[in-house]
Amino acid sequence: MEERNGSLRLSRLWWPTAAPQGPAHPPVAARELGTRHSVLELEARKWQCRQCGRYFWERFPGILPRKRATEPFRRSVFLKHWDGIPRNRLGQREGIASATVERWFQDFLRLRAAERSGAPCPRVLGIDEHFFTRRSGYATTLCDLRRHKVYDLVLGRSEAALEAYFQRLEGKAEVRVVCMDLSSPYRALVRKHFPNARIVADRFHVLRLINHHFLACWRDLDPAGSRNRGLLSLIRRHRHRLTPEQQTRLLAYLAERPALEAIYRFKQRLCYLLLKRHRTRKQCQQLVPRLLRAIYQLRQAGLAQLVTLGETLHAWTTEIATRWRFTRNNALTEGFHTKMEVLQRQAYGFRNFQNYRLRVKVMCS
Repeated sequence: MEERNGSLRLSRLWWPTAAPQGPAHPPVAARELGTRHSVLELEARKWQCRQCGRYFWERFPGILPRKRATEPFRRSVFLKHWDGIPRNRLGQREGIASATVERWFQDFLRLRAAERSGAPCPRVLGIDEHFFTRRSGYATTLCDLRRHKVYDLVLGRSEAALEAYFQRLEGKAEVRVVCMDLSSPYRALVRKHFPNARIVADRFHVLRLINHHFLACWRDLDPAGSRNRGLLSLIRRHRHRLTPEQQTRLLAYLAERPALEAIYRFKQRLCYLLLKRHRTRKQCQQLVPRLLRAIYQLRQAGLAQLVTLGETLHAWTTEIATRWRFTRNNALTEGFHTKMEVLQRQAYGFRNFQNYRLRVKVMCS
């Protein structure tokens, strides 16, 4: 090999601030030290191989092949964008294009995602859906409830859309608990692909379903009273969350409507029954008859909303009763959905689901 053309300065070597360009200035690179800029001038030799005739440049430590910026600088841009600085503002601050910020950010996301690839299916799995875009619809979130991180994201929430993904999922036999809302497609998929897993109905969704049907029944019995926002706030709460003055006001209203009072007291007893947790097998054997009796009374109530509620609880009796033995719920998955909404707002929305999936898997782990 021989040296050609003496030495040649690098024209674009980036540190946190780009150097001024033009014939009047030598090619330099700049670096921020606090709020002060320091300029570093580098020279690189150009070489030619005598055997093949190819040219190549002298390598600098810390700069990967085909890269025009040092790895520490690229990593600092990645971390600043990770912390929420918009790419346009970050590009202006560092003297690079906003598209470069996005490209570097995607490179480090792929690197971190590759480090987590091949992870086995979690033993305690949470499944829930969230809205993605109007065109693509909903996406399904698979959450590792033991390690508190998002395991994967799949586009779609129907049984047909998720069938191919669950067929190629590895480690399904190791899953022991699956927590979900009252979704029939999810339950059918879990029963088919997770033979050793127990399905646990999420307590929040069960209580929300009970309150929804009770409020609908209240609107049928007393349309005028159900539009009172003060009464609505009192009736939706649990009894132990009411002050003595609020209890007096609510009881005075229910005393004038005996049918509604009976339904309200039944709803309170059912909610407190479902709020129980950390129970032993023997204690669960005492709670199951109470649940079955309450479901039977709902199915025989004669009111459309209560009958519908009874039929739904009857179809999910096993999953609801299993919740007494397990402490897991989907609160962690719902919390990750809030974080996903923040990521979407920061990015002003996503069109490509794979980019969205990559960012969520890394930033929600």
